[in-house]
Amino acid sequence: MADSVTHPAPTPPGLASVLVRNMSRMQKRRARQEAEASVSEKISDRVTRFAGSMTFVAIHAVAYGLWFAANLGVVPGVRPFDPSFVVLAMEASVEAIFLSTFVLISQNRMMGAAAKQSDLDLQINLLAEHELTRLVALVDAMAKQMGIDVVSDEELGEIKEDVSPEAVLDCLDRAGD
Repeated sequence: MADSVTHPAPTPPGLASVLVRNMSRMQKRRARQEAEASVSEKISDRVTRFAGSMTFVAIHAVAYGLWFAANLGVVPGVRPFDPSFVVLAMEASVEAIFLSTFVLISQNRMMGAAAKQSDLDLQINLLAEHELTRLVALVDAMAKQMGIDVVSDEELGEIKEDVSPEAVLDCLDRAGD
């Protein structure tokens, strides 16, 4: 087999320790948030986790299968107790109401966490953009000091300015209309 034309970039010294530190901090924060969750949120998360498992599916398949078999007269010695399946339909409807409520509670909690993560990402991106803008200005000043013409002044002037997140959102809103 031919050698690949790509390969992983070398890890800069110290990068692994920064990643390990950051991952550790995030895991501790998540653990703290889980510990601070209310009892109802913890119950909802557990119910939702179980309801989304194959064990839940298997239990329901067996239970409903036995219910059908018993009420269709297939099981010897068991008299049908719900021949029209009205009780089964009612039970399934009530279960669906409760399960959907648990799922919504869990989703609301997850959406809150995702919104916080999105805000964090935005702040980090804005900070990185600001720092890069300052670096561009510094490199431009150094290039001018050395007599090097790198890019047009018009393009460079735009690059040296911070991006306004409000202006970008306004443009996105207008583009969506």
